[in-house]
Amino acid sequence: MSSINFNKNATAALSTLRDINNSLSKTQDRVSTGYKVGSASDGAAYWSIATTMRSDNKALGAAQDALGVGAAKVDTAYAAMESSIDVVNEIKAKLVTASESSADKDQIQLEIGKLQEQLSAIGQAASFNGENWMVASASASNTTVVDGFVRNDDGTVKITTAEYKVSSYAIFESVTDGVGTGGLLGSVMAIKLTSASTSGDISAYLDQVETALSEMTKGGAALGALSTRIDLQDDFASKLSDAIESGVSGLVDANMEEESAKLSALQTQQQLAIQSLSIANSSSQNILALFQ
Repeated sequence: MSSINFNKNATAALSTLRDINNSLSKTQDRVSTGYKVGSASDGAAYWSIATTMRSDNKALGAAQDALGVGAAKVDTAYAAMESSIDVVNEIKAKLVTASESSADKDQIQLEIGKLQEQLSAIGQAASFNGENWMVASASASNTTVVDGFVRNDDGTVKITTAEYKVSSYAIFESVTDGVGTGGLLGSVMAIKLTSASTSGDISAYLDQVETALSEMTKGGAALGALSTRIDLQDDFASKLSDAIESGVSGLVDANMEEESAKLSALQTQQQLAIQSLSIANSSSQNILALFQ
């Protein structure tokens, strides 16, 4: 039975077209954005996980930036420590030369004095961003560098740090008017040869130099270990960041091959549904022919 008040076929065709248009809209959105879960309405669980992990990954990136700053501080301090060791070795060599009875100790002291000035210059220059690990008074007794960002099992987050004991390894306690005093090199800076210096005096000076070299070597080793720690953490953070991005991608990214195929199919279905609706609507015109 046909009715001019209600067209069952047109209603069915319209419903089908509406469903196809909704699916087509979602597919087009996925194709344009690249996300199958672009908002909480697309999948609250996956959207929540992805949002949290993106936030953590951003914090991890900031921690990596901080690692770069920490690495620069360590490299600056290590360069200063290494240069200081070289200069102290030169002073050691001068003292050995001075132990010869015929050596001109006053002339050797002139050379040692210049080397001592160089040590002060190294200590004063070993600063990065206003922080100098070679001069104890210019930095905190124990300084730290950021080396990671961690999310705990209970959902809380924390920043991890690595420590360097400036008070134990600073070559100077302070540098005043360009002259370093105290610290690991305090006794080395006090060396002063004269023509009256005896072999016993020189031997005592050599003992002081050896002690300073031993402590500076420990400081250099501590800086080297910290540098290795930072390099390893930076490498791990890069890999971790990639893994997080990959995991988030698996949760929310659209399969573009699949979505492309689906888009083509839906566009074909849409054309067929429009044609079907047109045919259903034309049935009422056939009724008019009965009255002619």
